[in-house]
Amino acid sequence: MVRNCRSVAFALATLLFCAISARADDSAIIGRWYSALLVADRTELSDLLADEARIKLDDLGVVQNKQEFIASIDDWQGAVAGAAIRHRIEKTEGGVTTVIACYDFPNNDMLMQETFAVTDNRITASSQAAIAETCDGF
Repeated sequence: MVRNCRSVAFALATLLFCAISARADDSAIIGRWYSALLVADRTELSDLLADEARIKLDDLGVVQNKQEFIASIDDWQGAVAGAAIRHRIEKTEGGVTTVIACYDFPNNDMLMQETFAVTDNRITASSQAAIAETCDGF
């Protein structure tokens, strides 16, 4: 009986460790995402996105596949010059990580809620929606 309890405890501890490790990996991937986005690093962004990735820009009513998103980085590069991006993970639930991000551009800032689904260390889906026109209180 004691042996069974130890086995169950070990199995539960292993599952918990795996869940925490997966969350840490997702956090690192999301951190890499914002770093690459800030400098419009097409190569890094492409490496982070799964081939079947879908990026949904709710405010624009646009859904992009990986190739369309990478192609749009040319326009983004000019917009992000001199900007800063701060982010914090709000929650991870059901394989989706929700992030609050402040995009601090030279002439304005914007607070966004973004979600990321990560599988096998690649972003498979992302959505982005504005939640405030300033980052006050971030």
